[in-house]
Amino acid sequence: MSSPPLRVFLCREQDRTLWELRKAVGVPQRTKDRAQALRLSGMGWKVEKIATYLKWSPSTVRSTLHRWQLMGLAGLWDAPRPGRRRKWLPENMAVISEKLETEQRTYSSRQLCQVLATSQQVYLSERQLRRIIKKKLLMEKNKKLNKRKAESQGERN
Repeated sequence: MSSPPLRVFLCREQDRTLWELRKAVGVPQRTKDRAQALRLSGMGWKVEKIATYLKWSPSTVRSTLHRWQLMGLAGLWDAPRPGRRRKWLPENMAVISEKLETEQRTYSSRQLCQVLATSQQVYLSERQLRRIIKKKLLMEKNKKLNKRKAESQGERN
């Protein structure tokens, strides 16, 4: 025998919470989509119809509904990603940028690491600091190129 169709039954408070979560700012899109899938299931939509509407596979919809049944509201969010957290913050790099722009001297990566260690209590290797600075410079360069492209296309039109 086949099992009955998978469906979630929501009370008014749960439906309202999911609706507010769907509209909330700062909530990951995946979480919003999961909330939408639950609301649709609560309205009586079948798994296949929800999957078509959200452009998901039916197994993804089923796993979302099962997560709700097992974990409730906490099941909507993703688990933390593996890996080590970064030791530095963008504010730390702003201190380095300010120091490089305001002072009339050059710094080696070792000296910049010492500046970070003493002023920000952030301990990075010289190699890591060079990578971060290089990445930041490439991003700024790309931003300038994209801006120039947009301006030149604006002149054409």
